Amino acid sequence: MAFVQLVEFTSKDTDQIRTLTARYQEETKGSRTTLRALICADRDLPDRYVVVTEFASYDDAMANSRLPATQEFAAAMAKLTEGPLSYRNLEVIETLTG
Repeated sequence: MAFVQLVEFTSKDTDQIRTLTARYQEETKGSRTTLRALICADRDLPDRYVVVTEFASYDDAMANSRLPATQEFAAAMAKLTEGPLSYRNLEVIETLTG
């Protein structure tokens, strides 16, 4: 069953976050288990962002979380945000198309 993780955070340093994300993408090419990720800016709350990451399964998401590069990425992200990162772990029960 597909699995989606939402990560919400507040930051004024989006340039550094984008650089960190690009480095993570390069370092984990071929080893990360993400299918795709969307980085979204909240139009109603300035400096608030949501990352939507899609995985084929919960097990794939947990395998990705165990990668040392993922753990280092999360720790570095936490230093660039104001307050804690908020995580939501969601099982996909149905996919609808346009």
